[in-house]
Amino acid sequence: MFESLSDRLDGSFKLLKGQGRITEINVAETLKDVRRALLDADVHFKIAKTFTDTVKEKALGEKILSSVKPGEMMVKIVHDELARLMGGEMEDINLKGSPAVILIAGLQGSGKTTFCAKLASHLKNKKGMNPLMIAGDVYRPAAIDQLRVLGEQVEVPVYTEDGNMDPVKIAKAGVKHAKQQGKNVVIIDTAGRLAIDEQMMTEIESVKKAVSPQEILFVVDSMTGQDAVNTAREFNERLDFNGVVLTKLDGDTRGGAALSIRSVVNKPIKFVSAGEKPDSLDVFHPARMADRILGMGDIVSLVEKAQEQFDEAEARKLQKKIAKNQFNFDDFLSQIQQVKKMGNLKDLAGMIPGVGKALKNLDMDDDAFKGIEAIIHSMTPEERSNPNILNGSRRKRIAFGSGTTIQEVNRLIKQFGETRKMMKMMSGGKNLSRVMGGMQGGMPGPGR
Repeated sequence: MFESLSDRLDGSFKLLKGQGRITEINVAETLKDVRRALLDADVHFKIAKTFTDTVKEKALGEKILSSVKPGEMMVKIVHDELARLMGGEMEDINLKGSPAVILIAGLQGSGKTTFCAKLASHLKNKKGMNPLMIAGDVYRPAAIDQLRVLGEQVEVPVYTEDGNMDPVKIAKAGVKHAKQQGKNVVIIDTAGRLAIDEQMMTEIESVKKAVSPQEILFVVDSMTGQDAVNTAREFNERLDFNGVVLTKLDGDTRGGAALSIRSVVNKPIKFVSAGEKPDSLDVFHPARMADRILGMGDIVSLVEKAQEQFDEAEARKLQKKIAKNQFNFDDFLSQIQQVKKMGNLKDLAGMIPGVGKALKNLDMDDDAFKGIEAIIHSMTPEERSNPNILNGSRRKRIAFGSGTTIQEVNRLIKQFGETRKMMKMMSGGKNLSRVMGGMQGGMPGPGR
């Protein structure tokens, strides 16, 4: 989302490169470029001006350490102000209540219904909760069916009332049903409109009054830019919501909404969402987003994603196999599946400092492992468990079956053998994850 802004800010800081110290002249020149970059990213002009004025004041007031270059100090000041602009600290969702009631609001097309399922999956799998979704959008064609399908995907039940066109009665009955079923959190989907209208606002106000939610989340399509900020202001005046959810961050958007919305409504961004997959929802951390905008990566989020897929029992079993030199292609295939579960490969790579910029023009999709998987799947179970039997005729058959070349098959087997030796040499399998990372990065794909 912030690729263009990141490039512009990087160019702005280069104006200070080689400068011996920060002066009013070079700061003014740099911040003039920073302000242009923010405006181009669709940040409100008043917010952009206040931001750069604050940075200027702090930059000129700083006593620059002799070991710190002016450009580096300016990056730090801008980073801290970006984090502050987006809220400063992460603010969690309020789940107090029996059950906790979460009301979802927003315009039609903002991604409310999809977000309901993502939030249900997040609360179930990461918070250990027992959620129920309530289908309260009775106007949009197929909205109830969509929520049912999503509910099946994330294995969370959906409360519906066929023929009932009263969202208030549905919400009240759904919360009552949740109590009877022992659910500890309820997520209520509501109707949206293509534009704000009095009927919609009055209706959702009535739902709020009827169920007294612990949390009201306003879902906004980040691709709508400043319109998203204006809509947030109007919804907040009527609902006094608790937090914002930014959707479609993987789209062609300039990111101004994320930078402006907190200042305008004084409510935290709590979640960000990219993609359609149920697990493509992230808790919003302002400081980490500032890291990404300034090309510093986001190692903390990367480690968290890895830990979510980490199976301690499996790791111990794998360590024993490595010690006995029994690590095989089935084990490697399992490791690939774990990496893929962590999310989009380019996004993951972008969390590593310095790597995001290097990969920005590289087409790196979720099919990056496709060639490797095809080769392994073309092996027989015996071949996968005992790679030593892979002679010339077997390799030729595998290449034909996987749609790859004999050279690619040979390269994979050779690198696999070298990696297995390296693993065997390592004491007790220490640094296994680092070896696996290098191994996966070095494996051949089609045409490599």
